[in-house]
Amino acid sequence: MKLVHEFIDDSKEPTETLQGARALLDAAYADRADCDGILARHAHHWGLPRLALVDRNILRLAAHELRFEKAPPKVVITEAIRLAREFSAAESPRFINGILDAVAKEIRAGGEGADEEKNISRDERG
Repeated sequence: MKLVHEFIDDSKEPTETLQGARALLDAAYADRADCDGILARHAHHWGLPRLALVDRNILRLAAHELRFEKAPPKVVITEAIRLAREFSAAESPRFINGILDAVAKEIRAGGEGADEEKNISRDERG
């Protein structure tokens, strides 16, 4: 975390932008276990530890934003793809887009775990 805060502090952005970046970073870091849970449900055939560190952290940041921030999902996903294009491997933007699209649909459908709750309800009805 210290290095990321130093990276933010070295930026030439306005003070309020830097404060917002630090706040988002800290909130996403505190929320990473819950974000990892929702991401794991959609990263089929990929355990999160197998993902490149950059991809995993882009996904965590975006999952947090999808869950709690006010930006529209399309904006969050577009920005995550932009980060992946700049900082990750050539195939990462497409992978990140697919995962985040599924996360956004789950959240839109009624929150985390909505699909699992629907399946339980169907099973209980017989």
